[in-house]
Amino acid sequence: MNNLIILTIRTFLIGAIVLGVLLFLPAWTLTYWQAWVFIVVFMGSANAIGVYLYLKDPELLERRKKGGPTAEQNMAQKIIISLALIGWVILLVLCGLDHRFTWSAVSLPVSLVGNVLIMLGFLIDFFVFKENSYGASTIETFEDQKVISTGFYALVRHPMYMGVLVMMIGVPLALGSWWGLAVLVLILPVLIWRILDEEKLLKKDLPGYREYAQKVRYRLVPYLW
Repeated sequence: MNNLIILTIRTFLIGAIVLGVLLFLPAWTLTYWQAWVFIVVFMGSANAIGVYLYLKDPELLERRKKGGPTAEQNMAQKIIISLALIGWVILLVLCGLDHRFTWSAVSLPVSLVGNVLIMLGFLIDFFVFKENSYGASTIETFEDQKVISTGFYALVRHPMYMGVLVMMIGVPLALGSWWGLAVLVLILPVLIWRILDEEKLLKKDLPGYREYAQKVRYRLVPYLW
């Protein structure tokens, strides 16, 4: 238990420092309450899931820890993850600059809604992880892996990315930036590319996925796509 406490605190602090640098330096001030709240909400939600996986599904936690461009086996996915990381950095830096130069006027209620969306996105992913122990950070299949068609997987084929999309919509709102929403226009095609490329692998290597894809029509957003 002591190891879990130390690991949780360390992960929270490292994440908070990285997010703080990307937000407070462009903002050029520490008087940016939206950023403080965002960091607590984002890292608190991420760490809560990490603690759950540590206690209940350590194998999935190990799969989730192996991520990033270098962990991907497919060159297309290496490019996709690199673009996604660049988009994430641009989003945070732009929100910081928006605060510095007061480009946007986002009300307190809207900012709070943004934080709720962030927590909702993480909550969706939490239920996805409970349903699917093979939800790795990388695109690959595992021995004895089975197609999951229950829970959120009965609504869309990629509910984890649905959670990410909800969270990403909430981030610029939470940080008080309307301009940050424009970055989503750049990130969304990358997410779609990842989904389409991932489905090629799953249809080829995961038995039963083709039938599942015919049964569940929507990939990311119910009744839309």
